[in-house]
Amino acid sequence: MRVGTFVLAAQFPGQGQGEALNRAISGADAAEAAGLDAVWLAEHHFVPYGVCPSAVTLAGVLLGRTSRIGVGTAVSVLPTAHPVALGEQAALLHLASGGRFTLGVGRGGPWVDLTVFGAGIEAFEGGFPESLDLLLRWLREPAVGADGPRYRFPEVPVVPRPDELDDGGPPVVVACTSPGTVRLAAERALPMMLGMHCGDEDKAGMVTLWRHTALAAGHSRETVERAAAGHVSAGVVQVADTRQDAVETLLKSMPGWLQQGLAAHRTHDGNPRAMRDPRAYTELLCALHPVGPPRLCADRLAATAEATGITRFALLAEGSGDLDATVANVARLGGDVLPELA
Repeated sequence: MRVGTFVLAAQFPGQGQGEALNRAISGADAAEAAGLDAVWLAEHHFVPYGVCPSAVTLAGVLLGRTSRIGVGTAVSVLPTAHPVALGEQAALLHLASGGRFTLGVGRGGPWVDLTVFGAGIEAFEGGFPESLDLLLRWLREPAVGADGPRYRFPEVPVVPRPDELDDGGPPVVVACTSPGTVRLAAERALPMMLGMHCGDEDKAGMVTLWRHTALAAGHSRETVERAAAGHVSAGVVQVADTRQDAVETLLKSMPGWLQQGLAAHRTHDGNPRAMRDPRAYTELLCALHPVGPPRLCADRLAATAEATGITRFALLAEGSGDLDATVANVARLGGDVLPELA
């Protein structure tokens, strides 16, 4: 079982943006020291929900600070990025880190980002497959040209070549939140990253759909099993001596952050969208994920693995909003929970 952290660089009420980024970096340092598998970095624009606007840039910072731990994006939003530019960055990080980088990509949402970056709503509604296929070609072929609805350019050489390490280039995972994106990932035999709002039953259903679709697309069972080992389950973790202490820590801090962060999202057309109730959402996350003493946390992770077949986790450890508490939480995840799993 591979357990890592999920870093949002969340700006809690009363905090500065630099404070949120410092906590994100310190938490990643702590994750390597704790022996965790990976650090996964989220990307958001214009909102305090997360103040990292470029997951690949922060990944470069963290890869330069660490020597062992994997670093992945969770995720880089494809509709607002050029696939070739993102592919070049991924290749650079993969080669410079000796293969420690994983590129997670996603469709994002119908936010004002689409307007600011000039992509338009069409890039969100229908352009994701074209962007993903162009990105994959860039990571796998020596030269690439394009003649699609959105991207058209003559063939150019891929520099640097991401497969120079003889490992096929950086792994790619796809954030999946709907049957459509599950099928899209499965048809390309790409592992999924599943969100922290989903329970085990929902995730198990998505894994089953993914497997059936991948096999129906003609991929061999060996290819499907190898890709399935890369699925990632996102969640929340808070380790404490008692479950009550862990839940209280998150209920004191997360609703305020969620209220401030989610309310700041603006749609591309200015129309309002319904927002989750922050306290109810926090309570849901506490119920779904490893929140409590080490044994309970280990049992929760094991239960998810058994129900879904997913053995790789990206866990949000910064839910307290406090730097020292986040570092201590990560240390307990590595020092207290991982031995229970073993």
